[in-house]
Amino acid sequence: MKASKIAYKPVGLVLGAVSGMLAGALFKQAWKVVGRDEDAPDATDEERAWSQVLLAATLQGAIFAAAKAAVDRAGATAVRRLTGTWPG
Repeated sequence: MKASKIAYKPVGLVLGAVSGMLAGALFKQAWKVVGRDEDAPDATDEERAWSQVLLAATLQGAIFAAAKAAVDRAGATAVRRLTGTWPG
């Protein structure tokens, strides 16, 4: 494994935590608009329809994936600017 990959591991872990927090906040705001409700349904929420549960899961997955990709890409770009080497 390259030294740059090893050195990037702690940075990647921190960025993963940041992307999770960012995605969680974005999902809460998006669900308020899409679901017209404060809280998104859980898969075991008996009061909610299948369509609501599946919509919430799909939206949450898409937002988490996009936030993770954006934060990871920004981190890798910043590392390249600082070190001159792409961390991947």
